[in-house]
Amino acid sequence: MSHTPLSVARHLRRLLELLAAGAPAEELGAVAAEARRNGATAQDLAEVEQATEAALRVHSTLRQHRRREAELTALFDTAGDLAALRDLDAVLRSIVRRARMLLGTDTAYLTLPDEEAGDTYMRVTDGSVSELFQNLRLQLGEGLGGLVAQTARPYATPDYRTDDRFLHTGSIDAGVLDEGLVAILGVPLLLGSGSGGQVIGALFAADRTPRTFAPDEVALLCSLADHAAIAIDTAKAMADARIALAELAEANAVIGEHSAAIQRAEESHDRLTDLVLRGGDVADVAADVAGLLKGDVTVHDGSGWPLTAVGAHGGAASRGAEDGGGAEEAAALVAAAKSSREAARAVFRDGRWVCAMLAGQELLGCLVLYGRPDLDGPDQRLFERSSVVTSLLLLLRRSVAETENRVRGDLITDLLTAPDRDPAGLVARGRRLGFGLDRPHIVLVARTGGEARGRLADAAVQYLFGGGGVSTEHEAAVVLLLPSDGTGPGEAARLAAAQLGQLIGAPVTVAGAGPAAGPRAIADAHTEGVRCLRALRVLDRAGQGASVAELGFLGVLLGDHHDVDGFVTAALGPLLDYDTQRGTQLVRTLRAYFDCGGSLTRAKEELHVHVNTVVQRLDRVQALLGPDWNSPEQALELQLALRLHLLSGA
Repeated sequence: MSHTPLSVARHLRRLLELLAAGAPAEELGAVAAEARRNGATAQDLAEVEQATEAALRVHSTLRQHRRREAELTALFDTAGDLAALRDLDAVLRSIVRRARMLLGTDTAYLTLPDEEAGDTYMRVTDGSVSELFQNLRLQLGEGLGGLVAQTARPYATPDYRTDDRFLHTGSIDAGVLDEGLVAILGVPLLLGSGSGGQVIGALFAADRTPRTFAPDEVALLCSLADHAAIAIDTAKAMADARIALAELAEANAVIGEHSAAIQRAEESHDRLTDLVLRGGDVADVAADVAGLLKGDVTVHDGSGWPLTAVGAHGGAASRGAEDGGGAEEAAALVAAAKSSREAARAVFRDGRWVCAMLAGQELLGCLVLYGRPDLDGPDQRLFERSSVVTSLLLLLRRSVAETENRVRGDLITDLLTAPDRDPAGLVARGRRLGFGLDRPHIVLVARTGGEARGRLADAAVQYLFGGGGVSTEHEAAVVLLLPSDGTGPGEAARLAAAQLGQLIGAPVTVAGAGPAAGPRAIADAHTEGVRCLRALRVLDRAGQGASVAELGFLGVLLGDHHDVDGFVTAALGPLLDYDTQRGTQLVRTLRAYFDCGGSLTRAKEELHVHVNTVVQRLDRVQALLGPDWNSPEQALELQLALRLHLLSGA
């Protein structure tokens, strides 16, 4: 069969149709085979074969263009991801996935260096199925990846398992074997160019069958690696920027807080200083501190006893001291103040802040803040600064008080020595010194023994500090005059004995008398107090406080006023009230019992009642007077009271 140019043209048209349809190279090659089977002449066959070769070249060129277009599209997409970078891991996963897709490999992965561990680790994998491979770590120079990181050059191997160019290790070979990888291509992630470039990781594409990677595939993976390097560097720069912004914001906040704290401290310091310069006292400072720190504030002396208070906690502290139940509280505050002195700052103890008030190392007292367990740095420093201001105020006032007390003490000494010499002159002197002798005062006479005697006068000044009293040494004792505030002399004596004893660290015996107004009355009260002090020593009551009225019949004998009715009422009052209310004869029965020498039989004959009646009445006496009514000391007081009651004709 002869072929005409028309038949050749038919085969050429077929080639063009296949090219236009994007048919594979096998179908293009089949056109020449078809012409051969159809018996084409040698000349026609040669033309068809030449046309087929040209078509195959065009097909290869088109395929390369399509591949290049796909590569460019992937690179553009990657660049777009970088432009909208939000999540570094997402961008890196996209790059690895595109590397695997474009190179047509079974898997792709990316490693980054671990600066702390000094090796590299798998950051992202795509197509991997081995957990051992995904957790693989490589030292510099080990395996293909270690060589890429060390030399900053791309490396490829058609069969890694048999390639001796790389340093094989057990862990790397085990991971590669577990993943089933054979052909591997690795390229470096470089920042910068030339010899100054820095390797920050490596990008890999790998197959599970032998394969030779073409130069354009190496170039494509290098382009993706460059994008990955840019992504990592950009993300790091953004992270550093975020950290810097956060640190800057934090620094600005700290600066703002510090500035506000400094301004507040300056204002508070100016406020407290102005208060002191205007003549404010400790109570004013405490009120200001309470307002500034929004809590309750108390100020205590060196023995822990309250000097002033602001708020509910302060009121409770003051009441505890007044009713004699504040000794443990005072001791706890002294211990906390000592801890504050040792730490040179405020300390938190038992739900409150305590700051020592010092003059050198001398503990003047402490400032206590309630209701602010969360006291922060600036407020804590303000609290500590307030204690310094309070310390200065206390020290200044104590110096003034000591001077005033010495001058007033001379006045009291003159009064006690010669009260009748010039009573009006003594009152006038006192008025000039701001001390009203014509107003009622409680007179306390205090004494101690041993080495503590020399400390008692100073302790008395501290005890009276801020209370308007005065003290002086007179006839081996310390005499204190306190303005009368309704507290009885006995109670005042007990409070003074407790606090003075704590101040000097030794027992102090205190006798109370008064209240008395005027030089003569004050001198008489002092004389009574001296007799009471002597009686306390005779009764072995050293370290205690009492008044003459509290010493029973001894008080009647020692007192200047001889309050017989008061003594009788104190001794027999419960019995007298019982007889009056119920018409009984407990007082008469008790007198008969004592008159008969404690004999129940003689007493029942004296009273003309049954002995059981006497017993029942005496049981009632015991219930009213207490179980010790028949002790020798109390029996003596009862008999004296019964005799005075009989003599009074009641």
